[in-house]
Amino acid sequence: MKIKKTLSVLLSSVLALGLLAACSSDGDSSSDGNGASDGAKVIKIATQSPLSGGSSILGEAIRLGAQLKLEEEQAKFEEMGFKLQLVPYDDQADPKKGVSNAEQLTADEAIYGVVGHLNSGVAIPSSVVYERFNVPMISPANTAVEVTDRGLKTVNRIVARDDFQGPAGAEYAVKTLGAKKIFVVQDKTAYGTGLADAFKEAAEELGAEIVGEEGITIGEKDFNGVVNQFLSKKPDLIYFGGMYSEGGLIIKQSREKGIDVPFMGGDGMDSSGLVDIAGETVVDTFITSVAGDSNATEAGKKFTADYKAKFNKDAESYSVYGYDSMGVLLQGIENAIKANGNKLPDKAKVAEAVRGVKDYKGALTDVSLDDKGDNVNAKVFLYKFTEASYPPVLEGEVSQ
Repeated sequence: MKIKKTLSVLLSSVLALGLLAACSSDGDSSSDGNGASDGAKVIKIATQSPLSGGSSILGEAIRLGAQLKLEEEQAKFEEMGFKLQLVPYDDQADPKKGVSNAEQLTADEAIYGVVGHLNSGVAIPSSVVYERFNVPMISPANTAVEVTDRGLKTVNRIVARDDFQGPAGAEYAVKTLGAKKIFVVQDKTAYGTGLADAFKEAAEELGAEIVGEEGITIGEKDFNGVVNQFLSKKPDLIYFGGMYSEGGLIIKQSREKGIDVPFMGGDGMDSSGLVDIAGETVVDTFITSVAGDSNATEAGKKFTADYKAKFNKDAESYSVYGYDSMGVLLQGIENAIKANGNKLPDKAKVAEAVRGVKDYKGALTDVSLDDKGDNVNAKVFLYKFTEASYPPVLEGEVSQ
């Protein structure tokens, strides 16, 4: 009898916990888990970016930019009978975490899109999951060619690719800076390797000699080994394919060893974090970026002011791209709803409508997606750090 009584208590506790869990779930009160208490149907949009770790400055910028745009669009969607909600995920710049998050968010029937990722190496495996469940992704930052070259129906981006960014940097390095002997370093990620390879190939075609190559690991702090290679090979320019967290340390440690040649890198270096890490040694560093100056348009100026007012911090390079990516995604969802008699269609139709977005005017970007999900209007921008402050000075831009 005592055993039966104990079992009965345990079963009662389990049932009670189950009821509590059901009441506190992330869903809502409707039977399909996709309705708000006021009767509006809930549409959730996820963000995936690193909110912790070495790349968190840019990851948070994407999330906050996306949040600002979603909140601006809430009233319009409420008039259409829908309630927008943001669901941020921290992918930690880790492919395994990104995939785990992707599996979790695609299990939520109310999530109709993803703004992300920052890192191509995270986006590539995560997007396989999105494709399986017809959840469209708009990337504000991914540049690796493989992101869109796989022919996935749900994968899109608003920025330029590495096979455009790398050659643009090489042409500037060789033709404008006069680089003849270049040392190339990359961080062994899909992004860093792809960008460095594209730069190297173009630089060689332009007549430059690649005097050395080296791969480093994300999270490293001591780059004495690679700096000694710089001293040995005596390049007249050093190129880095990777993120600001490692790039800033490489620059600083190189300058401390007396290396005074220009450094160049890609959009992963386009962050205030580069200045925070490198300090005064950041001077004479050049970067190519797929991110333009947020204040280059009147809409962009309004965005930066609104961003500062809401979050009490200055916009980063990818803040406005998170904002415009959310805008493209919501435009596609709105188009899908209108094409379906003002009712939300299935996710495959939403993904199709997102891919079909043309002539979208964002705060900074003009977006028309091609058949692969690339933005035909994407540009590459060239910057120089003339002092230890962010943003750097715009040197020019290149259109596709």
